[in-house]
Amino acid sequence: MAKKKEATVEERLRALYDLQLVDSRIDEIRNVRGELPLEVRDLEDEVAGMNTRFEKLEDSLDVIKSEISSKKNLIEEAKALIKKYNEQQKNVRNNREYNSISKEIEFQELEIQLAEKNINEHKVQIDQKKDVIAQTKERLKERQLHLKHKKSELDDILAETEKEEQALIKKSDDFKKSIEERLVAAYTRIRTNVKNGLAVVPIERGAAGGSFFTIPPQVQMEIAARKKIITDEHSGRILVDAALADEERAKMEKLFAKL
Repeated sequence: MAKKKEATVEERLRALYDLQLVDSRIDEIRNVRGELPLEVRDLEDEVAGMNTRFEKLEDSLDVIKSEISSKKNLIEEAKALIKKYNEQQKNVRNNREYNSISKEIEFQELEIQLAEKNINEHKVQIDQKKDVIAQTKERLKERQLHLKHKKSELDDILAETEKEEQALIKKSDDFKKSIEERLVAAYTRIRTNVKNGLAVVPIERGAAGGSFFTIPPQVQMEIAARKKIITDEHSGRILVDAALADEERAKMEKLFAKL
């Protein structure tokens, strides 16, 4: 079985820079979406919470209406008892029976007064609840419309970019498989720790891309020679020469155009 040819340093640098270009393109796509997915989730939670509140308000309104109905029944029952007691008073045999019935009538009249007071209080509560329900309903409608708009906005962006993003993620995985694990680990570590996720950068005007620190001419010559992997002593990024970067960018732009 033929031994697999070991990749040269230049081939490793090209593969690492290609990986960086693919991952940077994925970053660009995700930046276009920005905070929209989180915003949509927050709106969904808010609408769900408002729906729950609306349902509880409606339920509490039903409870109050039920209480009013119960008090009205109590009033009717009390009136019936008063009528019955009035009839009984006509047939009493002594003052003791008369006074006893009079107390029952007085008690039922007090029950009616208390029930009517409760009904009036409940009616005030109903008016207050209806105001809160109307405000909640209006607010809920506004948030639902806002959610619908944001979902539509997110769906449009996803429709435009999801296919390309998935293809790029697969391409990124393919590149990682073709690069030594230790280099992929180093790349991932650097990418996580530096600004904009740029782990592999070209030399630009004598400095590492995105850096203001000048790289000594001797080091620049070593980078251009592509004989070893060199990192920027200030940012830790892996450095490639501008010519290599231009060649790989042109190659990857053609790839991106096909996705």
